[in-house]
Amino acid sequence: MFKRIYHRLKRKLARIWLKLNPQLTIIGITGSYGKTTTSQAIFQVLSEKFRTLQTDLNLDTNYNLPLTLLKIRPWHQKLILEYGVDHQGEMDFHLSLVKPQIVVLTGITPVHADKEHLGSLENIKQEKRKLLLCLSKKEIAILNYDDLNVRQMAKNIKAKIIFYGSDKKKCDYWAEKIKVDLKGTSFTLGFKKGKIALKTGLIGQHFVQDCLAAIAVGFQQGLTIKEIKKGLAKLKPLNGRLSLERGPLGSVLLNDSLRANPASTLAGLQTLAALPCKGKRIAVLGEMGELGSFSREEHQKIGEKVAQLKIDYLVAVGPLQKITAQQALKSGLEKQQVFWASDVIEAAKILKKILKPGDLFYLKGSRLKHMERIILLLKNQKVDCKVVSCHNYNQCDVCPNLQKRS
Repeated sequence: MFKRIYHRLKRKLARIWLKLNPQLTIIGITGSYGKTTTSQAIFQVLSEKFRTLQTDLNLDTNYNLPLTLLKIRPWHQKLILEYGVDHQGEMDFHLSLVKPQIVVLTGITPVHADKEHLGSLENIKQEKRKLLLCLSKKEIAILNYDDLNVRQMAKNIKAKIIFYGSDKKKCDYWAEKIKVDLKGTSFTLGFKKGKIALKTGLIGQHFVQDCLAAIAVGFQQGLTIKEIKKGLAKLKPLNGRLSLERGPLGSVLLNDSLRANPASTLAGLQTLAALPCKGKRIAVLGEMGELGSFSREEHQKIGEKVAQLKIDYLVAVGPLQKITAQQALKSGLEKQQVFWASDVIEAAKILKKILKPGDLFYLKGSRLKHMERIILLLKNQKVDCKVVSCHNYNQCDVCPNLQKRS
């Protein structure tokens, strides 16, 4: 009871405090994937010219929005907010607190399509589209043209629409000549004034879309190409979001274990296949959660894609990943290349046999699957927890149950 009253009071104070700061331009970001990295990219770009405040990267939106609003100070000029939703009516709840003037829509996949959340892909689109519908004719919607669902959601929107993507005929900002290596990603930006070469410390072709969104916001807010270029160059991978690390047993770890959905998993696998590697490329995949009726189909698609890419081994972890492993075999991988493990402990045992110095080791899974336990096991730390899914959002190395639960 006390907690509920506390949060209501905090929202009221946040709403009042926001009204006392009319100097702000508010940028709202939504989508099924890429929100956090896009937020970070926009923050880095706008910070080259403006005093910018960004939403906390690690909190649920319901708590995050009021907390961020209360951090506003009179000198802040730009405010970047993530509008995450996983239940019907949640976007209305967010908009009752704060409405943006610029909206970025990154893309749509069936994450949260299960019955416990939004229930269907159509419901996902309807809920997230509310952020676009709140915009007036004077405001701006910045949309990922490469995503068919996003293009469909753009219909009958009052706001000025700006598209980014790969189609130079349809997009206001597009990318070409993309190159990825262990130091980052370079690409050529195309826009109505010409073309320019850009670089970012983010590792992965799909991060170019996040950069394009930031570029679009930057230009709309009056930044020069020099300022935008400088901001993008400062971007570095966030921990657990395709961050390159020293891996166990002399390997190189491509750590993407913080989140997993069909789009991000595919993008991560493509990055694994594209990066230079002295040894073998090994994909270790945990389950993608909250896909509802799309679960089987999406895990099959990932198995098919693994077989098509330049990947030497697949280690699939958890019941749903058995579908991925089976599909990888059907799609052309040899039996000795594919392993299925029922839990992380079994997966670590498999990896100890195949992982060698110089190998590139990709780790992916939904947050609640806690794939980071595999790293602890490979470092010979004690892990007795075998659960496939856990509702504890904290990292496993600080979990008191790590050595107690089985």
